[in-house]
Amino acid sequence: EVGAGVTGYAVGDRVVSNGHHAEYVCVPKNLCARVPDGVSAKDAAFTVIAAIALQGIRLLKLTLGECVVVTGLGLIGLVAAQILKAQGCRVLGLDFDSEKIHLAREFGIEAVDLSGSEDPLAVAEQFSRGRGIDAVLITASTDSNEPVRQAATMCRKRGRIVLVGVVGTQISRADFYEKELSFQVSCSYGPGRYDEDYEEGGKDYPYAYVRWTEQRNFEAVLDLVASNAIDVQPLVSHCFGFAQAAEAYELIGGGKPLGILLEYGTQQASAEQQPVKHVSVPVQVDAAATVRVGFVGAGSYATSVLIPAFAGTDAALVSVSCNSGVSGTHVAKKFGIAGVTTDTGSLINSPDNNTIVITTRHNNHAELVRKGLEAGKHIFVEKPLAITRDQLADITSAYSRAAQGGNPQLMVGFNRRFAPHIKRAKTLLDASQQPASFIMTVNAGAIAANHWTQDPEVGGGRVIGEACHFVDLLRFLAASPIISTRAIQIGPGCIDGIRNDKVSIMLAFENGSTGVVHYLANGSKSFPKERLEIFCGGGILQLDNFRKMRGYGWPGFSKMNLWRQDKGNTQCVREFVELVQSGGQPLVPFAELVEVANSCFDVMEQLSP
Repeated sequence: EVGAGVTGYAVGDRVVSNGHHAEYVCVPKNLCARVPDGVSAKDAAFTVIAAIALQGIRLLKLTLGECVVVTGLGLIGLVAAQILKAQGCRVLGLDFDSEKIHLAREFGIEAVDLSGSEDPLAVAEQFSRGRGIDAVLITASTDSNEPVRQAATMCRKRGRIVLVGVVGTQISRADFYEKELSFQVSCSYGPGRYDEDYEEGGKDYPYAYVRWTEQRNFEAVLDLVASNAIDVQPLVSHCFGFAQAAEAYELIGGGKPLGILLEYGTQQASAEQQPVKHVSVPVQVDAAATVRVGFVGAGSYATSVLIPAFAGTDAALVSVSCNSGVSGTHVAKKFGIAGVTTDTGSLINSPDNNTIVITTRHNNHAELVRKGLEAGKHIFVEKPLAITRDQLADITSAYSRAAQGGNPQLMVGFNRRFAPHIKRAKTLLDASQQPASFIMTVNAGAIAANHWTQDPEVGGGRVIGEACHFVDLLRFLAASPIISTRAIQIGPGCIDGIRNDKVSIMLAFENGSTGVVHYLANGSKSFPKERLEIFCGGGILQLDNFRKMRGYGWPGFSKMNLWRQDKGNTQCVREFVELVQSGGQPLVPFAELVEVANSCFDVMEQLSP
């Protein structure tokens, strides 16, 4: 299939990618390339390996006729030697394996067997006609520093060395200083590698300024194969059917294979066949449990906080869905979840559960909540509820329809409402019956600009994705609707260039209370991460990191300390499970969930990009 917004590919195209070894893979558009007619599947399978070699060669910036040494004639080294020869370079290969030396010579490449008596430095001197080698490509794998030392010795003045393999890198300054040598480490397939915007986001680099990206390197390799400039089939030492893949991996660890091909079945999947796996885990689930939970997503927060919290209740943990069946099975076994699936739709619609816990990336929350409500399920969704007003409107409509036919419980994971300190503070505030002023300082810490939470289309940004916690907390403590939201952000010139995670949010409540949330990513880790200060009726409450709360001038209260931090996660889940069991009013009224979400949207609309 072809994903939404992807152009240049059609169903039926043969493509090559760096996808996983599996029957079904999902690959971003910048990480695949169309296979030309005349290039066999077996030849195309070498594309990614060859692109690694090609990127190292590009970094050498070679010209026609230069002499190049390739140190290490393994799979990448032998491909690199052929590409260099096709580029018009004179190539000398070095290796300790006589069979690989023989294969290199069959490709027309001069080679030195390091296991014999030949002196590679003397051969390189003669090969370069006494002028020194122009460039060395190191594709070896060893802990030794010898390949780099040897490369520096055989290079001419101002020669170039590029490391593609993994070798010792303790270099002699004298070797490099006297010749003004350059040394560079090559990064995988080429520009774009490890750049999430390029790889996952599909944002290509401008062709005029970045001629060779990892995808365009794939295409270049396929063109070389199509023109017979390089021959990869002699590099195949073994071939296994996919069912014997485990044997192939054992061979890599214990023998001296060169290139191992895994062959899949050639039968085309029909439209009815889906890349879905369901796995049962041998655990006992309470058949009489009134709360039967299915988890959508099994990331770090789910496995470290939410799933353990649900496991500590009377709820039956029925199933978990995630993209990787392997990681899902691991989570299921660890927490006693009965089933694992990669089909989220089947989990949501399954009659085996009545409650769905959603812990995916933020852009999926709204759709999953809507589907869960339409399936008649109770929903616990980790914040935020939605990342756009349109998504929030869809949820509102779905909730309204679901409420007409029952009493669906929809809970967003605003756990701080349930923290022991907050419950005590709320009791003190209710007794005072005076308007309060709240100052919430969040020392959030910096997150890289390319992290998914910073992406407006995936994470919604840090205000919508995380600061919503604190808007909700002040809404809870004020016990009054938000009537005004204003926001300001740091000015241009901040060191990381990100402004909308350094924000002050000012809230006005209907009962006269006011609140400020300082959500700041430009502070020190030595300062408390979360500090709440409450001014009310002549008294002050100060809470640091949900461990210590002090009262100043507050009648009947001076301090409340806990041995360990408690942000209310466990209590939040416990009360949600009890509510599903017994029925009743939601823990957080749906109108408040909408109110908090809209307040965060108001903030983002007031901030500059």
